Order: sequence, then C-alpha cells, then structure tokens
Amino acid sequence: MNASALGRTYVDEECIIRQGEVGECMYVVQTGKVEVVREEDGVEVRLAVLEEGDFFGEMALFEREVRSATVRAMGECQVLTVDKKTLLGRVQEDPSLAFNILRTMSNRIRKLNGELVRAKSAAGNG
Repeated sequence: MNASALGRTYVDEECIIRQGEVGECMYVVQTGKVEVVREEDGVEVRLAVLEEGDFFGEMALFEREVRSATVRAMGECQVLTVDKKTLLGRVQEDPSLAFNILRTMSNRIRKLNGELVRAKSAAGNG
C-alpha cells in the first residue's frame, strides 16, 4: 500500500497496538521499523520486525477480535492507520491491493504452520 505521509509519528518503544485490545483498523509502516511481540505466561517473544510498506493489524478488519500481539516502534517511525471503509475504497480503486494483502496473510499462515510442525516435532522427540 503506497500511502502519503498522513500517518502518525511514534517514538522509540511507543506502543502502536497492544495485545488483548479490540481493534477496528490496520496499519501501514510508512517510515522506520516496528516490532511485533507476543506475551505468553509473562514471557515476551518477538514475532517479527516490519519495515516500510509492511502492514499489521489487518485481522481486525475481518473480525472484531482482540489483538493477538503488541506492536511498538523501533526508533522513530511513521505509521498510517487504515479503517475498513478506507481499505474498501482503496481496493475498489486498485483490486490488486486485496490480492497483495491476502498473499501476505497467506505467507504468515504458512510460516506459522511450519513453526507449529517444528514445535510439535521437537516436543515429540524430547
């Protein structure tokens, strides 16, 4: 998603979304980097580092569920907020945008499936 510089600037370690909160929009990293972390049993695990052009929080546009992870700035970054109405308008203008979002989501699911298989295999061999 190419977006003009209409986003909000976040400072180092500032929280953009928090695990457990209900979300209604997605975000696009315009400049800088953000880290995606998940807390389980008091232990924080980094899931990903996202850079310019990457997006996160998209599941909130499809289902009104709580955020599955926390995302925070790594240094100063600019992030654009995209609500459902805006996204649908952009997809109508450029249908390939929907394909690109689905491709990214598919890649994320494939990666998680691979990690799950490795974890089960390691647990079975331990």
